[in-house]
Amino acid sequence: MEKVYKVEGMSCMHCVMAIKKSLSAIPGVKHVDVSLQEKTVKVTFDPGTARGDKLVQAIEQAGYKVAGEQA
Repeated sequence: MEKVYKVEGMSCMHCVMAIKKSLSAIPGVKHVDVSLQEKTVKVTFDPGTARGDKLVQAIEQAGYKVAGEQA
């Protein structure tokens, strides 16, 4: 499954690495793609193992604000 989140507060490669590290620590997360230009985070994960609320929580714990989910 794949989810794309609009994320506020990202501005540099440190931001990218912090979000990737936080999300990759969640069991079931397979791939994380962060776009500074589009201000999005795309997460590919196993829905049987990882839940959407945990993904949002991981981004916010890394210090960024999830502004919404894209379809």
